[in-house]
Amino acid sequence: MKVSKKSSLHWLLIAILAMGLAACASVGRPQGGPKDTEPPVFVSSNPAPEAKNVDKQKIDIIFNENIQLQDAFNKVIVSPVQKTNPSVSSNGRHVTVELKDSLIPNMTYTIDFGDAIKDLNEGNILDGFTTAFSTGDSIDTLRISGMVVEARTLEPAQSILVGIYSNLSDTAVRTLPFERVARTNQLGQFTIHNLKPGEYRIYALNDLNRDYKWDRSEDVAFYDVTVSPWTEPITVTDTLRSWLNQDSLVQRAGTAYFPNDLLLCWFNEGYQSQYLKDYARPERRRITLQMAAPSDSLPEITIAKGPLEGANAIDWALLHPNPTRDSLEYWIRDTTVLAMDSLYLSVKYLRTDTADQLTWKADTLKFFWKEPKVKEEKKKKKKEDEENDTLPPPVPQPTFMQFSAVTGTNQELNLPLIFKASQPIDTLIDEGVHLAIKEDTLWIPVPDVYFEIDSLQPLTHRRMYVNWAEGERYKLTVDSAAITNIYGEWNNTVNHEFTVKKAEEYANLLFNVIGLDTIPAMVELLDKSDKVIAIAPVVEGQAYFPFQKPGTVYARLFLDANDNGVWDTGLLDSIQPEEVYYYPKKINLKKNWDIAQDWNIYEVAIDLQKPYDIKKNKPKLKDGEKRPTDDEEEEDEYGGYGYGGYGTTNSNNYLNTGGFKTNY
Repeated sequence: MKVSKKSSLHWLLIAILAMGLAACASVGRPQGGPKDTEPPVFVSSNPAPEAKNVDKQKIDIIFNENIQLQDAFNKVIVSPVQKTNPSVSSNGRHVTVELKDSLIPNMTYTIDFGDAIKDLNEGNILDGFTTAFSTGDSIDTLRISGMVVEARTLEPAQSILVGIYSNLSDTAVRTLPFERVARTNQLGQFTIHNLKPGEYRIYALNDLNRDYKWDRSEDVAFYDVTVSPWTEPITVTDTLRSWLNQDSLVQRAGTAYFPNDLLLCWFNEGYQSQYLKDYARPERRRITLQMAAPSDSLPEITIAKGPLEGANAIDWALLHPNPTRDSLEYWIRDTTVLAMDSLYLSVKYLRTDTADQLTWKADTLKFFWKEPKVKEEKKKKKKEDEENDTLPPPVPQPTFMQFSAVTGTNQELNLPLIFKASQPIDTLIDEGVHLAIKEDTLWIPVPDVYFEIDSLQPLTHRRMYVNWAEGERYKLTVDSAAITNIYGEWNNTVNHEFTVKKAEEYANLLFNVIGLDTIPAMVELLDKSDKVIAIAPVVEGQAYFPFQKPGTVYARLFLDANDNGVWDTGLLDSIQPEEVYYYPKKINLKKNWDIAQDWNIYEVAIDLQKPYDIKKNKPKLKDGEKRPTDDEEEEDEYGGYGYGGYGTTNSNNYLNTGGFKTNY
């Protein structure tokens, strides 16, 4: 059959259309490329980076993809510091910064975005992006870099403010705002950009009120000596990849900026305004005062009204303070005062005034007590029952004071037995206290046992020190009326049975500490929450921890500069906090094991020492990165699994072993 050209073209068009419709009707998942893991890339800005003679206060920046700003109000900072916060906004690929303060002539401005910029779709963060311009004919280019950690725990200080002063006065940080600033990133690292040549003091602070200077309650760090930034020429090797996917190395001239390894350790002086925070009469026999801060001085308390007006508290009450004297408990023992439902007291105490000085203040405080309604209703019902009952009323039962064990039924081999009374103890008869050890089915008395007063809580707590027989069963019996409180009430019979642990249930740990010379030091054992579970002094280069429970522990050492046995914070511009070092591995304690562990406190860079597992400030991992772990087996070898560390130094003998963080 003969087919015309026109007919052939007709059928060809139909076939093409059918194929197109079939393709449109086919539903399938589009094939995407690899996941985007790269942060946004800077394209251009107006004014251009490092532009000079700029007179506009609006800065526009363009990136290669749509971006979003995260917490720009806190993360984006401008140097020199601004009295009025700049306006920072984003739209698509654009970021706009508008300065509200008037521009200063011949000044280099830096806009530091920290980690506020990330791409819109995947959230990849552009960390440390800055741009700069000058209002004069030249631009300053020097830099200072380093790291900020918490002095006590060596935790990287995230998003803390770091600033400098060319004014070298000790009072500058208290009275003047920083001249140029930066914020630390998630690793605690910082770089202050665009500095003039000169000599600077450098500080870090947690600027809670955003005034760019230090207030006494804020966390702070300072560098011991002044810093003068400088540069050095270097040769930088870059790797270039061709369109054929072949790599080649090229070299170019570069600049290294110093110092780039400063270490600042922040602390808090612990300053608190002093005032009377709270007061109460939780029971008829007891009144409490809660001060806002620890104190070396006690309040002066006298009765303001009533038959004993003017009587001092020392004559009618017993004081039970906590060790820091900010929580005070007074047990009323005078029967006349006890009978007062409304107790008016004149209390004279130290209070912080408007000039930040402690001055004496006197208040008249009212302490009321009303019997709980439940007791009143019970008394009423009891009276009605007695009136309706022909039988004589029951004999009232005596009120016993409580005296019970604080320690449990499994007694630690190396610790005393501890008991607590519900009210202050007046007398304790040693002959009424009996301890027996079980042999077969018999209880054999243990001779010469007695309670000792607890030095920290002398009114209510007692301790019994015994050379325990490991693994044995004991019974403590306290006879009725062997203990009397200050109100003449006595205890009911107390029976407490317990088993003493065996030595094989414990581990013993010995640290051989290297690098201290004759410097006093204390070693702390820590649990998985970085909390102290035991502490021991370093004696002749060794710290010994006997009777430790099996499990995973960590260790921290501090140089005890004043040899008082506790870690002390710093004092701004004069005393650095006592230096802290971490043993860089976890230690697995096992039952019936003795471990001797060498520990050179300077062998691992300070920012690499703290084991990752007990770090609280953990940087977010990028796709494909593995979480760092602390070695579980070879506890006697250093690994330094700190994340992202670069090695730091400061003027307090911290050793630089990790190398420099270079800035080109």
